[in-house]
Amino acid sequence: MTIRWGVSPIAWSNDDMPELGGDTPLDDIFRDIREVGFEGVEMGGRFPKEPAALKAALGGLDMIGGWYSGSLLVQDAEAEIVAMQPHLDLLKAMGSTVFVFAETSNAVHGNRSVPLSGTPRLGTGDWAQFGARLTAVADYLAGEGFKFAYHHHLGTVVETAADVDAFIANTGPSVGLTLDTGHAALGGVNSLAIIRDHPERVVHVHCKDVRWETFTKAKKGGSSFLDGVLAGMFTVPGDGGLDYVEVMSALKRMDYSGWIVIEAEQDPALADPRTYADLGLRTLKARAAEAGLV
Repeated sequence: MTIRWGVSPIAWSNDDMPELGGDTPLDDIFRDIREVGFEGVEMGGRFPKEPAALKAALGGLDMIGGWYSGSLLVQDAEAEIVAMQPHLDLLKAMGSTVFVFAETSNAVHGNRSVPLSGTPRLGTGDWAQFGARLTAVADYLAGEGFKFAYHHHLGTVVETAADVDAFIANTGPSVGLTLDTGHAALGGVNSLAIIRDHPERVVHVHCKDVRWETFTKAKKGGSSFLDGVLAGMFTVPGDGGLDYVEVMSALKRMDYSGWIVIEAEQDPALADPRTYADLGLRTLKARAAEAGLV
């Protein structure tokens, strides 16, 4: 079993809300990530897209992979495969093996005029076609040497426990999950049950913590996803309400091997990214050791 520790750059520079850390020098971000002790980083929107320049910027960090915005509700798998080639080519050049995919054709998480309760839902009859298209794309990526890791996310069509159940029921075994503990918790998805009942689907892990009181207040008040982020509904492991001993123990039982990525979007002016990333990494390493995962 091999666990590798990574981080998302979103705490330093937020792609969904560029005013959060958009002026932070990339060299500072990469230096913080290296010095805290991470082995790899996921792709950020401001990162160089030319392999040699990206490798130089990383300074020895591995490129884990990165969010890809899919449109399989409005185009077929063949069109999606064509559209993803630039992203795929960069990941190949960087030696990545994980392809993080999220359906965003009708997503609302980036729209501050839509409340947390306004997530689009798929009708029962829509899942078969969506699942077939996901499976075709995942099969293709498997042939290219990649794990397909679908990212369930607030404000998207795979958000709730019912959504995840329908997603799994309508996709083939090549369709893996990026299990995101924070989005799962706030979407009403039981991460421990997913790991227990569908271990073969858990191919990538994102760990963020949640501030329940902040989330509850934001949702009751009609806040959007991004307003919830600004209010501080997410934080790093060790600073919120999730039990990471249970999460690490569940991953141990399924014999998980792969990346565990700390990802917690906050306002960097209020939550220093380096300080919080260090807390998150120390917390997860300790909980993983207690669970025997490492």
